Amino acid sequence: MKTTLSKASLSIPKLKSDPQTLPSSINLLLHKAQRSHAHVLKSGIPIPESKIVHLYCNSKAFSDAHQLFDETPQWDLVSATAVIGAFARHGRCKDAIAVFARVLHLGIRPNQFTFGTVIHTCTSLREHDAGKQLHACAMKTGLQLNVFVGSSVLDHYAKLGSVEEAQRAFEDTHDPNVVSYTTLIFGYLKNERFKDALWIFSSMPERNIVSWNAMIGGCSQTGRNEEAVNLFVEMCREGLRPNQSTFPCVFTAAANIGALGMGKSFHAHAIKHLIDHNVFVSNSLISFYAKCGSMEDSLQAFNGLSERNVISWNAVICGYAQNGRGKEALESFQMMRNSGLRPNGTTLLCLLFACNHVGLVYEGYAFFKLAQEEEPSMLKAEHYACMVDLLSRSGRFMEAKRFLEELPFDPGIGFWKALLSGCRIHLNVELAVLAAQQLLALDPEDSSSYILLSNVYSSAGRWRSVSMIRKQMKEKGMVRIPGCSWIEVRNKVHVFVTGAKRHAQIDEMNLLLRICYEHMKETTIQEIP
Repeated sequence: MKTTLSKASLSIPKLKSDPQTLPSSINLLLHKAQRSHAHVLKSGIPIPESKIVHLYCNSKAFSDAHQLFDETPQWDLVSATAVIGAFARHGRCKDAIAVFARVLHLGIRPNQFTFGTVIHTCTSLREHDAGKQLHACAMKTGLQLNVFVGSSVLDHYAKLGSVEEAQRAFEDTHDPNVVSYTTLIFGYLKNERFKDALWIFSSMPERNIVSWNAMIGGCSQTGRNEEAVNLFVEMCREGLRPNQSTFPCVFTAAANIGALGMGKSFHAHAIKHLIDHNVFVSNSLISFYAKCGSMEDSLQAFNGLSERNVISWNAVICGYAQNGRGKEALESFQMMRNSGLRPNGTTLLCLLFACNHVGLVYEGYAFFKLAQEEEPSMLKAEHYACMVDLLSRSGRFMEAKRFLEELPFDPGIGFWKALLSGCRIHLNVELAVLAAQQLLALDPEDSSSYILLSNVYSSAGRWRSVSMIRKQMKEKGMVRIPGCSWIEVRNKVHVFVTGAKRHAQIDEMNLLLRICYEHMKETTIQEIP
């Protein structure tokens, strides 16, 4: 909406934001917003308030943007929707919801775009109750039948874990399209309801590449890597051609189960079906080969890139770290900086991981301190936890303990587990008990905490304490999570779980193990003088 201001209202707008507290690049945007606002006020020309709000949002002067919206007596739907979108794009979800509430108060009837935008905002904010209220509001106006609104509601419930409500929203959708199906599929997968995600998929009237990608990607993201790989094979058998979105998902799944041979065949599919690899496919290839221990292939994929972004470099740095090549990881980081790319939080995590694996404590601490001084907003809880792990593994417990005490937040379970793992390596029983007490205070039902402490006692030869821990676990009805391993033989992945006897060749494998055991025993006896 545009309005012409009277001469009485000609004045420089009073801003709540202090330019001196903002970064220089944001400062320039703020001054531009101020000048534009002042110019239209002085000139008396019709002004689009939504554009001024956009300028204030872009310059991060959100209080001024909100003030302008509140002080404008009239709004039309298009301008109000634009304002909601501006707040939402800049992560100001609560502001976007507040503006929507005022739109309703002004008697403006929202359309599908207004509803869709504000529902997506509630999803980002994880405001489940607000999303339900918006859904009810959409039902009153009949807009829940709109595909855009219906998909937004479905996406909201699925991402927030309300699968039953997502199912009801799906059933209410008029003539469901592919987006509705795929959203519901992902919701089921995220909540570990694979048989339901599969029933929906099989009941789709038409399964195109988008729905297949949703199933493969959903399985990959939720740890169902074997299912993701099998779905990819099934999709190819049905004659569907995979696209640029398919391969990153299936490469990730193959990497997670160490299926090097199978992944290589997928790579061949990518060469066959894709005219040109985009950077996302290539980055997933770099990570895949690195996770499977084939750094030569990983580097070949990296060197073949015509364009490298920060994700490409992160994949190489992390790949070197995973394969115990800390020196090369640090050298790659230096090359990345020389190329002009700025590291991000993932880069720092990869560097700390590299330093951790090869015991480069001083270097890891230096990287952390540099980030703390130059870009503190980069640091997240996982970076602090990685530092505790680095110090603990190297036996520097006093520094690790001091680091924990100086944290800008309360340490979570991961921090104390890192400390406890370091205590096991260096047999620091006293500190291990303290760490275990903290862990059990945070989560009394976490069996892994008992197991870690039991391992510390076991390494120290304190068998009575080990017995006591096992007794406590038994009294609490805790079950030790079985170990799992896998091996790829002739492009087929064989999975083994501790205690399981379901493998088709279990008898032959047990026989071979007995033969190996007897042979080892005989060899040992012969070598004894």
